[in-house]
Amino acid sequence: MQTLDLVDAGSGVEFGRHGVHLDTHRGGAGERVALVLPGAERAVEDTAFLDALAEEFTVVAPTHPGFGRSPRPDWCTSVDDLAYLYLEWLDRSALTDVTVVGLQFGGWVALEMAVRSCARIGRLVLVDPLGIKLGGPRDRDVVDLFATPHTELDRLLYADQRHALGDLGAAPVEAVLELARNEEALVTYGWEPFLHNPRLPDWTWRISRPTTVVWGGRDGIVTPAHGRGLAELIPGARFELVEDAGHRPQVERPEDVARLVAKSAV
Repeated sequence: MQTLDLVDAGSGVEFGRHGVHLDTHRGGAGERVALVLPGAERAVEDTAFLDALAEEFTVVAPTHPGFGRSPRPDWCTSVDDLAYLYLEWLDRSALTDVTVVGLQFGGWVALEMAVRSCARIGRLVLVDPLGIKLGGPRDRDVVDLFATPHTELDRLLYADQRHALGDLGAAPVEAVLELARNEEALVTYGWEPFLHNPRLPDWTWRISRPTTVVWGGRDGIVTPAHGRGLAELIPGARFELVEDAGHRPQVERPEDVARLVAKSAV
């Protein structure tokens, strides 16, 4: 059975003191550093956005443990673990005033980081983040990603279907393997409770850095109304709507989202 070749100590970037090596995109040479935490998309989908961001920042974009080509150690099973892993990396790197950009699932990780410590974070940019439930117990804030057919998910994820992977039977094998691995990792981190931390809304008052919440105007996974409600939970947060984009505006409108990130750092 064909599998993805995972990174190791020789090919990955070390994060944390436990010897976790992650497949990491690096780019740019700006004085400002942007730590970009991805969602469940394939790494190649964010390339245009990361390249646009690299015009203004030094970009560090790790693939989370268990996603893509990054191995997942047995102890890393929660979003809490990811938050502490990246906070420790910031400490060990002695970086300050870092722009943390969280994309979808990565936005949840960024939120968990910020409620714990903003000491090395300069600002947050959250792009259609998961992680917070605003509705009641029987309300579904997020479409059930695990039960929805792939073709229907494509329609909900992207306003422009040219960005969708499409028929999996006709897709490159490596793309399908990466997608499957990402979905398995998302189950590990977000199965129960479903893609949120029920306590997180109680702690967003601790976020003490300027925060921009960016949302795709045609997001079919989590509505823009949810995004506005989430922004209201964060002190002083600004809400920006990206028209004609779905759940992953950094894929459909990479330059626009990169400009919003740069604007947040002015």
